[in-house]
Amino acid sequence: MVYETVFNIFNVGILIFWSLLLFLPKIKTTQKIINYPWIPLIIAFGYIFFLSTSEGAFSADFSSLSGLTEMFQNANPRGVAAGWLHYLAFDFWVGCWMLKDSQKKGIGHIFIILPMLFTFMLGPTGLLIYTLVLLFHKKLIQN
Repeated sequence: MVYETVFNIFNVGILIFWSLLLFLPKIKTTQKIINYPWIPLIIAFGYIFFLSTSEGAFSADFSSLSGLTEMFQNANPRGVAAGWLHYLAFDFWVGCWMLKDSQKKGIGHIFIILPMLFTFMLGPTGLLIYTLVLLFHKKLIQN
């Protein structure tokens, strides 16, 4: 039961911080969040918690697709929670970087909302969209 509660705190809590990035990008709190990776570091503690309490987490074969498939098929809830927190931490870090980078480059916030939403939901797809925004922005500046 404690595992479910800890997982829910991280899973729901991240929504608050993504909301700050998306809807209040220039307030002092959001600027503190993007200037130092406090939130991903906190999530990292949750990741370590779940990983260290999950049986068999280090016996996976990461060198093949079949090994990874077997790992997921044999996963226990704490191992799955560790994997999910891994995604939450890295996707949020990328979202923070995108916001900070776009502000530094003078890209209007409206143009990074879509890449950030995709980063939140589909990780690398958001990064790809942000790269396209950067290329479009660079082309506009050069003309």
